Amino acid sequence: MTTSSEVQPWVPLAGQSHRLALEVLLHGPLSRAELARRTDLSAGSLTRLTKPLVEAGLLVEVGPDAGDLRPGRPSQPLDIVPDAHHFVGVKITGDTAHGVVTTLRADVVASGSRPLEGRTPNEVADVVAALVDHLAAQVAGVTAVGVSIGGHVLPDGTAHRAPFLGWADVALSTLLQERTGRPVVAANDVLALTEATHWFGEGRGHGQFALVTIGAGIGVGIVAHDRLLTGPNAGLGMLGHHALDPLGPPCPLGHRGCATAMLTTGSIERQVAAARGDLVPYDEVLDLAESGDELARRVVDDAGRALGRLVAVVTDIALPEVVVLGGEGARLAVVARKALDAGLAGDLDPLAEPPELAVQASGFDIWARGAAVIAIQTYVLGR
Repeated sequence: MTTSSEVQPWVPLAGQSHRLALEVLLHGPLSRAELARRTDLSAGSLTRLTKPLVEAGLLVEVGPDAGDLRPGRPSQPLDIVPDAHHFVGVKITGDTAHGVVTTLRADVVASGSRPLEGRTPNEVADVVAALVDHLAAQVAGVTAVGVSIGGHVLPDGTAHRAPFLGWADVALSTLLQERTGRPVVAANDVLALTEATHWFGEGRGHGQFALVTIGAGIGVGIVAHDRLLTGPNAGLGMLGHHALDPLGPPCPLGHRGCATAMLTTGSIERQVAAARGDLVPYDEVLDLAESGDELARRVVDDAGRALGRLVAVVTDIALPEVVVLGGEGARLAVVARKALDAGLAGDLDPLAEPPELAVQASGFDIWARGAAVIAIQTYVLGR
């Protein structure tokens, strides 16, 4: 276990200093001229504000800017030191804790996983704490820990509802903070992944985008005006039971052809199994569809059209520049792209410009990285 004396203090910046450091973190290295342009600061104000940040080691000069052809001393771009801080991110599923260690820029430097020995809050917290200690031992120091779960997480880190674990009102952040001796922040997994996509992924540079995740469940995260949309129902999977195909199979709640019934990996596996008589893993279903298997192709294309219709709904509501498709089932968007495009075109207004589509890499390390980004944001922004 890590003692509290080893925890690096959280001292977030404020005002213009905070704005400067954040610009460099997200977009650096930046020349002073570019930094002044981005922040609307005069050269004198920029020098006054950046000097203490450089002296403190938060910002560093990384060498002459080769593109600066002005006479005299060339401009030296400013950057942060990514490995000055490390963060552990853990994604908890119904049976496993998946973890990563990242730098301040969310680059993964180590990863690992541990099976859950039980689903009670204390059993899960013990496994996660052991995983955090194992990962933290692989780097010089860990500033904070982020944890994400599927379900509704309150701002104080309480897992208000976590259906995959059977939890209600579990003080998750507190349980883990007591065991690790480190600052811990907990969040809904889709919202955490959306923030990682926003700061360091496919949504970077886009003030408006949406993330749609496909996996054991369906998730949607939306960034508008460069901010993640949150609210009292955030993390409840509000579009998970949106009707997409009146002839589709029923979901566990009896909704015929809803997003959960059409798109979740388990539902796609069950549809194929019902026709074949044997259970075929999700990725093998996609492989069969690609190789020309008629049954798999039909199920996958039906799901692809449903995904296109769901993207149309999100596009109509959120007006995103980009829709990012993520989660462990996101490969569906590649294998069923023609069907997806048809579903999107059929439901989108004929005069509407379809959004750019991007498919995220899959794997639970991506989810764990999202949890780490929530910890990074808490550290940097002082939330």
